[in-house]
Amino acid sequence: MNLSRRQVLRAATLTGAGIALSGCERITSKVAGRLGQAVPGNINVADGNEIDPGFHLLSRAGFGPWPGDLDRLSVLGIDAWIEEQLHPDSIDDTACDLRAHRFETLDLEPGTCYEFKKPVLRDELARHRLVRATYSRRQLYEVMVEFWSEHFNIYLEKGDCIYLKAADERQVIREHALGRFRDLVRASATSPAMLVYLDGNENRKTAPDDKPNENYARELLELHTLGVDGGYSQRDVSEVARCLTGWRLRTKWRRGTVYFDPALHDGGTKTVLGQVVAGRLGEQELDAVIDLAVSHPSTALHIATKLVRHFVADAAPRALVDRVAAEFTATDGDIKSLVRLILTSEDFKAAPGVRFKRPFRYLVSALRSVAADTYGHEPLIGYLGRMGNAPFEHPAPDGYPDSAEPWLGTLLWRWNFATALASGKIESATVSIDRLVGAVGGNTADRLLPHFIGRRGTPQEIRALQDFSDGLSRAQGEGATDLVGLILASPAFQMY
Repeated sequence: MNLSRRQVLRAATLTGAGIALSGCERITSKVAGRLGQAVPGNINVADGNEIDPGFHLLSRAGFGPWPGDLDRLSVLGIDAWIEEQLHPDSIDDTACDLRAHRFETLDLEPGTCYEFKKPVLRDELARHRLVRATYSRRQLYEVMVEFWSEHFNIYLEKGDCIYLKAADERQVIREHALGRFRDLVRASATSPAMLVYLDGNENRKTAPDDKPNENYARELLELHTLGVDGGYSQRDVSEVARCLTGWRLRTKWRRGTVYFDPALHDGGTKTVLGQVVAGRLGEQELDAVIDLAVSHPSTALHIATKLVRHFVADAAPRALVDRVAAEFTATDGDIKSLVRLILTSEDFKAAPGVRFKRPFRYLVSALRSVAADTYGHEPLIGYLGRMGNAPFEHPAPDGYPDSAEPWLGTLLWRWNFATALASGKIESATVSIDRLVGAVGGNTADRLLPHFIGRRGTPQEIRALQDFSDGLSRAQGEGATDLVGLILASPAFQMY
């Protein structure tokens, strides 16, 4: 059922006292259910021996299908779905907003965030990321938010980053996730959180013998733009650091905002990537450095490689990487164009089920597959922490690994989570397995498995799941609950 925003507000008001005033999650869930955040009455599942192309798209360009998403995609068409997702502002996300707007610190300026205790800020940042990924209809946008958040990683526990990250998430990552890469880099360079995390706040020159702090300059070149093998030198790092002296963070009036102090800037002439940056330009040198770094051919290749690896395969096909790099150059780093090229490529279509889910993606895809009702309380964030993938908790500036090997040791925790979720033993995540089974049309492995993995199960998979499930059911009497838990823990569901 499609409802307008006015109808949503009216429904919320009639439900009792208003969501914003009551803070009642039960009321919010009821309204969100009317907007489609529930299991539909009937679900058509994939019927082929290979992963359905639509299921592949929803799994890779999103965090996995919500019950009924595959039906909608089959009507809309793959190309139309991609275009719709590339323009997220055109997608009504009211149901997700109802859940996410309760995290008030995400909309506050840095100075106001200092008034909150750190555990509150940490909790709301992580839960907001989880809730948006789980419930947003702007799935591709949320995937890109996670991607760029890792690319421009900021560790919450360093200095004052925890007070500043909400503004970074809003004004840097979310503002530019599907925009122009140059604008994204520029916004990150003057982000208060990034200034603290990579010590830009300490980069100043007050005496002739002062050496610049090179931390941000090094990561700007190594991680954010050219890449570790991008052809820059240690001298380039030092010269970039000199260009960026003088950027400061206010500690009293307008606390947590950034300004430029010309008295702390190195006004001498510098040479960056073979180009002279004239001295005494002050804050304009930041833009000069970013222009040189973003326009360098190595940056196009570096960003193309990361995007192709993320969407296609750990071993990024070189021909596609080259095409995406050329598109980066031709479009001046237009992120929409790069993603469109990847998602419509033959390499993408030919690579379903070859990537191993990181814990965050695994947990979210499981929640979505069973239409769980949650607001991201413990123990959900706790599961992510034990798997080593809690949002914003990676200490190093390179972000969480985006390949399979580092995450293979998390399987036991995944199995524990799968069993607990399906059996309703996670207090902060309510599920209705009986309703899901009814919508799919059966509580046997051959009927349920395609809903979760996008293809028919092999005879071996079906036999193993059914035998194990039957054994558990005889011992515990749980029936379909055991089977769904086993499917969520199965090797096939770990892949996407």
